[in-house]
Amino acid sequence: MSLSPTSLTVTLADEADTIRLGEDLALALRIGDCLALTGDLGAGKSTLARAFLRAMADDADLEVPSPTFTLVQAYDLRIPVAHFDFYRLADPSELDELGFEEALNTGICLVEWPEMAESELPQNRIRLVLEHEGDGRRATIMASAPQRQRIERVFAIRDFLRRQGLGTAKRRYLTGDASVRAYEYLPLDDDKRLILMDWPRQPEGPAVLDGKPYPKVAHIAENAYPFVALAHALRERGFAAPDILATDYDQGILLLEDLGTDCVLDDDGRPIAERYVESARFLAALHEKPVLRDIAVTADHTHHIPDFDRTAIKMEARLLIDWHLPWKRGTPATEAERESYGAIWDDLVDRLERAEKNLLLRDFHSPNIIWRPFEHGVRRIGLIDFQDAMIGPTAYDVASLVQDARVTISPELRRQLMETYLAARRAQGGFDEDGFLAAWSIMAAQRNCKLAGLWVRLMQRDGKAGYMKHMPRTLVYLATALEHPDLAPLRDWCAAVGIGGPES
Repeated sequence: MSLSPTSLTVTLADEADTIRLGEDLALALRIGDCLALTGDLGAGKSTLARAFLRAMADDADLEVPSPTFTLVQAYDLRIPVAHFDFYRLADPSELDELGFEEALNTGICLVEWPEMAESELPQNRIRLVLEHEGDGRRATIMASAPQRQRIERVFAIRDFLRRQGLGTAKRRYLTGDASVRAYEYLPLDDDKRLILMDWPRQPEGPAVLDGKPYPKVAHIAENAYPFVALAHALRERGFAAPDILATDYDQGILLLEDLGTDCVLDDDGRPIAERYVESARFLAALHEKPVLRDIAVTADHTHHIPDFDRTAIKMEARLLIDWHLPWKRGTPATEAERESYGAIWDDLVDRLERAEKNLLLRDFHSPNIIWRPFEHGVRRIGLIDFQDAMIGPTAYDVASLVQDARVTISPELRRQLMETYLAARRAQGGFDEDGFLAAWSIMAAQRNCKLAGLWVRLMQRDGKAGYMKHMPRTLVYLATALEHPDLAPLRDWCAAVGIGGPES
């Protein structure tokens, strides 16, 4: 690949290279993108379009008919794609009748023969020109800065894979999360696969406290070093974290072992009790012995596991008052409400000083638990997304599991999970059960205060409205946590400002 101030140029030696380009572009494009394909006859436009659509569908056998006569073919994929061919377009004004604008607003438009309606296409379209060059092809891509950045990123990952001897590997979208990370999987010839973590570095955000941005205050990992460190530490203790196969720390690209595809939910998204119970037993085993605080990652980098300290606990709890409350009632919190809320959390954090502390994975719930039926004991639980781990109250991860933010845990299952965990801890000896239960209520309240604000922030600031579907469940969980006598001041505060119950 060569770069210029205005374009990217890729040499395509054969049809396989053209297919890989289409597949890689399927990982780069987003809703609202228009990919306009032009070029010589026989240069590979249809091949590229077919590869793009099959990769987006994750279906190598997807039927991709030419839209030459129908003018448009729609595909309902993970991102909807409308495949247009304007060769037989009588007049550019026909785009309205074809539903071009609606298709662009809700998905991706893939256009062949765009020159037939040049004036009607968006100015920020991605222009891809395919030309014959010797025995191969040359692809020239022109795009706006944000689009170009995404395309350059998928090319950088392809270069990383070449350095690992996987330059021709297929790449398929796996998932994204609420952070900037995204994941791909690489299907291999022996029915196995590898996982690729795409974790681009981000510019430092605005200061929120003591001149520090939110990730530094809340101890959110900003690069791959903590993930690698924790993966090694967990594996050394006999737990199932992925083996790290290759890492580019500067670019934030990791190649990982695949722990499996089963999860702790059934096909309808409901919790599978047996798997949740095993997850509770896993936490009891995790909390039995302390973990090393300083973990060597490379010859010149050691990761120090941070404390879930007062500042981080309160910073996360503040999301309720910073984001949820203004969204709920339409007006921001008053200074008096802020002061009383902060004072309540100061007292609750004081109470946590006496709580048992150990490694806190931070997001131990259904999206991050892999079920491994072919293993035994604690290794049946596969761990991912632990890069933000801290040292803090053991009750936090138990609250995260028992009040799974993304799935409803029935009261019966909740009791079963709590009793499973408590019984295992009692058997270990020296366990302060009453102190743990008090800490559990505080940590459950803190986590749900954070989530109630986070869902709103993801919607309003980041354009990720889908997380709001979890709000009713989060508020029910918060109400459950507030039942503990130690939480009475916070319960009263929530009632006074109008937060309480699913309707909030």
